[in-house]
Amino acid sequence: MNVSTSRNFKANAAEQLANETLRGALEKSKGHFTGGRATAAANLPEFEALRDEARDLKNHAIEHLDFYLEAYEEKVLESGGHVHWARTAEDARNIVLEICRSVNAKAVNKGKSMIAEECNINEMLEENGIRPVETDLGEYIIQLRGETPSHIIAPAVHLTKGQVEESFRENHTHLDPDRVLEEPPTLLDEARTVLREKYFQAEVGITGANLLIAETGSSIIVTNEGNGDLSQLIPKVHIVLASIEKVVPTLEDAATILRVLARSATGQEFSSYTTLSTGPKRADDPDGPEQYHVILLDNGRSDMLGTEFQDMLRCIRCGACMNHCPVYQSVGGHAYGWVYPGPMGSVLTPGLIGVDEAGHLPNASSFCGRCEEVCPVRIPLPKLMRHWREQEFEKHLSPGAARVGLGLWAFVAKRPKLYQLMTGLQMRLLGRMGRKRGRLSSVPLAGGWTKYRDLPAPEGRTFQSRWKSGERPA
Repeated sequence: MNVSTSRNFKANAAEQLANETLRGALEKSKGHFTGGRATAAANLPEFEALRDEARDLKNHAIEHLDFYLEAYEEKVLESGGHVHWARTAEDARNIVLEICRSVNAKAVNKGKSMIAEECNINEMLEENGIRPVETDLGEYIIQLRGETPSHIIAPAVHLTKGQVEESFRENHTHLDPDRVLEEPPTLLDEARTVLREKYFQAEVGITGANLLIAETGSSIIVTNEGNGDLSQLIPKVHIVLASIEKVVPTLEDAATILRVLARSATGQEFSSYTTLSTGPKRADDPDGPEQYHVILLDNGRSDMLGTEFQDMLRCIRCGACMNHCPVYQSVGGHAYGWVYPGPMGSVLTPGLIGVDEAGHLPNASSFCGRCEEVCPVRIPLPKLMRHWREQEFEKHLSPGAARVGLGLWAFVAKRPKLYQLMTGLQMRLLGRMGRKRGRLSSVPLAGGWTKYRDLPAPEGRTFQSRWKSGERPA
């Protein structure tokens, strides 16, 4: 069961910070994502205008969500498909199981789907004697290792090449033990060989959906491996798992989002495969499923409508925010303790499982603003994290010491002369304490901070005194 450990974020983060292998893997991946996005954006003159357009069309769809979902359902039914409404993750699991049992399924092939992770689909299938097989390379690797994704577009980004080789040798025992598996192409070829047999054994294929098109009743997936196509075309049943906010009005709207999606995610102009599915196989189609089912999951999203967190429903799951986040790049995705990591998870997770369970996540931010700066649909992630911090404080979920400390700070901050006197004294005292190392590993009354990180030692005078004396930034 994908049980949340978000309330243990501090301990999780400390464990991951001590993991040198993880930090090495994250460091190698960082430049690929950030550099790729920067180049892709620079090469498209209208990129910023597209971001505005994508933001506006997603806002429109969310504000009229009921209308577009009903329009989408109508078109799916017209195409011969089926639509199932799931209020909770349990509802979604039950629907998937019912469909699988209706065709006596023994095996299910799966494309990458964070909604499937959110609903614990794999565990449910295994408990009922049905074998789930992840066909996305990253998902396949972590399935072999019994792990969960650490990134929403690169599930195995936390692993090194050596760890992948080790997992393949442990699990692919039917292959030559003396085979060479030192380079990525050999690992990829082996995974392709093993998975190709699985495609023809499954009665059901499950995919997620990057977008749902109300105009046509189509679902869209984007992949770079083609596994999604094979997972949905070969089995007799195709199940689409999607959350309700994925719907957009038209194909033209979908094209706008796709133009910013790949550029933001991987630095590509477009993903290698962009696949539209509309209903089951028709009489003159050469291939395709006999049944087409769409499961529309709410699981707390409708509760975000009309609130200060509605902007989060614009998210198109590109992963750009975590690719650029200094916190994520230091601790990785597993530290966040649930399905969605990084800045987007720090906002979405409390909305789905509660701020009492996930209150540490919106506090795990430097508020540098890089997440909002690179978000393709301009979600104000720092502002939304502040809203969660406010709720945590109002519900008395934050530690008592922190609440007392904030009260004392507020008392002093409302008295400018006292504030200037005390900050001046603190600057001088802390500056002397950290003079040798340039940082402080222990500070009186600040143990909650220094337990997990060093505090940079102050240098020079306070900002207010420098400003008052006429100094200005260069």
